[in-house]
Amino acid sequence: MNLKRVVVTGLGALTPVGNSASETWENLLAGVSGAGPITRFDSSLFKTHFACEVKDFTPNDLLDRKDARRMDRFTQFGMVVADEAIADSGLDFEKENVDRIGVIWGSGIGGIDSFYDQVKGYVESGFIPRFNPFLIPMMISDITPGRISMKHGLRGPNYTTVSACASSTNALIDSFNLIRLGKADVIVTGGSEAAINPVGMGGFNAMNALSTRNDDPKTASRPFDADRDGFVMGEGGAGIVLEEYEHAKARGAKIYAEMAGGGLSADAHHLTAPHPDGLGAKNVMLFALEDANMTPEDIDYINVHGTSTPLGDIAETKAIKQVFGEHAYNINISSTKSMTGHLLGAAGAIEAMAVIMSIYTDTIPPTINHFTDDENLDSKLNLTFHSAQGREVRAALSNTFGFGGHNASVLFKKAE
Repeated sequence: MNLKRVVVTGLGALTPVGNSASETWENLLAGVSGAGPITRFDSSLFKTHFACEVKDFTPNDLLDRKDARRMDRFTQFGMVVADEAIADSGLDFEKENVDRIGVIWGSGIGGIDSFYDQVKGYVESGFIPRFNPFLIPMMISDITPGRISMKHGLRGPNYTTVSACASSTNALIDSFNLIRLGKADVIVTGGSEAAINPVGMGGFNAMNALSTRNDDPKTASRPFDADRDGFVMGEGGAGIVLEEYEHAKARGAKIYAEMAGGGLSADAHHLTAPHPDGLGAKNVMLFALEDANMTPEDIDYINVHGTSTPLGDIAETKAIKQVFGEHAYNINISSTKSMTGHLLGAAGAIEAMAVIMSIYTDTIPPTINHFTDDENLDSKLNLTFHSAQGREVRAALSNTFGFGGHNASVLFKKAE
């Protein structure tokens, strides 16, 4: 079958380190940490008192006031980043066949903020059932692409993918496949998440998944460091416009990179822990390479899942060495979660954007907060510690792995 080519023509972001795609990229290259004390609720009784929050976000400045009140925070984030990505793409929907333009989004948790607020109000009222009539549309995970489509009149494929921390990477892969199969011309894709509240923090604290480095939040996310003690919760989102190459070329669009492949696999091992030998991670990278018809030697950069957990970081580097062999030592590897924290279902979209920009600018964002080498990791791997590195980036991978053993990897390359 003659598959169509798929390119990236628009980017948008709202993250703990920037309120736009350009600001986020600049701060990633500068090694800026987005971590700080939690401001959204009183965390004094929790084991973790910090997170990577979005800063200076006022939804009424960016969205219709009435609409914003009827959206959960994760949808507000999604609307803003989708608008930025669409504007960046230069698409004029009045000139397009909107039946062939879709929205596919990723969110692992959805409207947990709205759910928590309404249940809390119900209990505090003495169990009087006075619920917001918009509660269900605010909390369901699929509402964000629905709202994006309504705002812009887009009538193509429309849904949300849910696979924990791999959610928005799955959204990218689904979008990619629909376009290359000729089912759509353009898809606005990405992901958003907003789980920094008592339920989100409390749940992950109960699992001992979060860092408790309360004395030094900015250095708490320490991928590959011997003293890493868990991930730092993040929030925000990213939007990416994927477009069929000839369609983009015909309208003179700016092209950041070409999406060349995607891989999906399962660990089939444990609810929350990775396969100790990185089996699922190995398979998903091999599948992405095969899908793109590329070899390990074609890859110059990997943005790893790299959450800063004791088991996960080791398993992923084992997988990289199995897939890439001696070439693993020629690849730049970095975890931008060291700066943004872990955006859960939105992580894949943020990190795909970082990979796309690394290809577009020939620059690798760093892994910050490295202080002590871990003897269980191969010291010869280039984990891009401390500062950004310039190099030609012909092709790059972005890995995301979710609770339940869900693995997804996307491969981008320079557009010819």
